[in-house]
Amino acid sequence: MPDVPSDAELARSLDGDFRSEHITVNGLRLHYVAGGSGRPLILLPGFPQTWWEFRKVMPALAAAGRRVIAVDLPGMGGSDKPATGYDKKTIARVIHDFARALGHDQVDVAGHDIGSIVAFSLAVNHPELVRKVALLDVVHPDESMYQIRMLPTPGFPFYPWWFAFNQVPDLPEKLLAGRTRHLVDWMFDSFLVDRDAVDDLDRAVFAQRLDSPEAIFGAKAYYATFGQDIEDLKTYGKVTAPMLGLVSNLGDGLFAAQMQATLPSQATDVKVVVVPEAGHYFLEEAPRFVVDQFTHFFD
Repeated sequence: MPDVPSDAELARSLDGDFRSEHITVNGLRLHYVAGGSGRPLILLPGFPQTWWEFRKVMPALAAAGRRVIAVDLPGMGGSDKPATGYDKKTIARVIHDFARALGHDQVDVAGHDIGSIVAFSLAVNHPELVRKVALLDVVHPDESMYQIRMLPTPGFPFYPWWFAFNQVPDLPEKLLAGRTRHLVDWMFDSFLVDRDAVDDLDRAVFAQRLDSPEAIFGAKAYYATFGQDIEDLKTYGKVTAPMLGLVSNLGDGLFAAQMQATLPSQATDVKVVVVPEAGHYFLEEAPRFVVDQFTHFFD
């Protein structure tokens, strides 16, 4: 395994003036990397990653005249890992207060995977903050999640076993601590079309940031709170901010079909775009496509 750089070193490795910073919000010390100037765009990562998943798009977005801010969610990467508070409505409040603490009254937001759920919750609960929102490959949990198959079926290989695994108290921390590289490799090898798009150094960064019991707990807590998220969704109205859905064609189009069917019922102004020839981690596989979509949408 290669030597794993610090977040400060990783930030400096990006083209442009990106810096690794910390700020305390609601008693939580949050880590973020920011660069560029202009209208703020907050980027929210997913599982099993950190802010580093946006490394291939951040320089181009900053060069296009944006203040780009990629933040590690609570429980993730360089941010604090609290014992509670991982339902997405609570996390959305943290990100709302994070944006305000940085001096922003209105922001654009994009989230991938778990970050996409947080981005949706932020937009629906704090419409005064969110100008536009992009959801990448994942929609907010609803009651259909209880019907997801946990075993593979003939002709339909997708089964998200980690949704159930991350519901189990204590066990994931004991099984994965010191071994998270196996999980990281499995996730990328299973859901990338081009496995080389996330290289050995990138995988080492993600594995190292996830490799403590506290970080494993934080990651799994986002899944363990899906039940509360489902109940919260029942109380929401529609998102009024313009919404972009970017979705892969994985699972024989399952992700795309779900997003195309779901988002129009949850927002008033929706566009869904399928990312061609890329898997779930399309920020790494198709960064130019993502940048082009973001540049047009967040104009």
